[in-house]
Amino acid sequence: MSHASGYGGERVLIDPSVVRGLEYYTGPVFEAELLAEIPNDEGQIVRFGSVGGGGRYDGLVSRFRGEPIPATGFSIGVSRLMTALKNLGKLDTSDILAPVVVLVLDRDTDSLGRYQTMVSALRQAGIRAELYLGGAGMKAQMKYADRRGAPCVVIQGGDERAKGEVQIKDLIEGARLSAEITDNAAWREGRPAQETVAEDRLVETVQKILAAQAQERGRGK
Repeated sequence: MSHASGYGGERVLIDPSVVRGLEYYTGPVFEAELLAEIPNDEGQIVRFGSVGGGGRYDGLVSRFRGEPIPATGFSIGVSRLMTALKNLGKLDTSDILAPVVVLVLDRDTDSLGRYQTMVSALRQAGIRAELYLGGAGMKAQMKYADRRGAPCVVIQGGDERAKGEVQIKDLIEGARLSAEITDNAAWREGRPAQETVAEDRLVETVQKILAAQAQERGRGK
């Protein structure tokens, strides 16, 4: 999975010496560390260390619910992480687009790996992207993408995968066009703002959609 996401052994490491929360963790534990050379407020290079941690806890929730509920959790040291990002000059949030959301229609290991590869390819091209992590169906995932303000979503089910294709739905243009289409048949026939392209054209097509949206925003100013 780590390789499918674009993170090899240099970024994801299994370390049996990491220990935390022995009173409630029951399985693997996780630690996220910043290894970059980051200056503090005085300009001195410091090591920020851990900015997040968590693990598997099968018995913790049952203490409150009275029933066995396996779970995995992770918390982020927001203050430390924000300080590090600020000192690296990466905290400017002006004019940041919401992420492209890759939907999860199949949950077998191979499919999840392919979805993660898509997210990684988009991120490597400088496009904010995320993988839907819940267990809901496509309708709920589309609602989630709308709530996130996603500019578009990436869809790949079994049929698309067999053909080596993905569907990319422009949510901004889709919402605009849907307001103009009052006839149900026209809606079904038009499939507004949705393209089916070869998998290797994913990044190129998303870039094109984002550029068109940016141009439209520019006209509206």
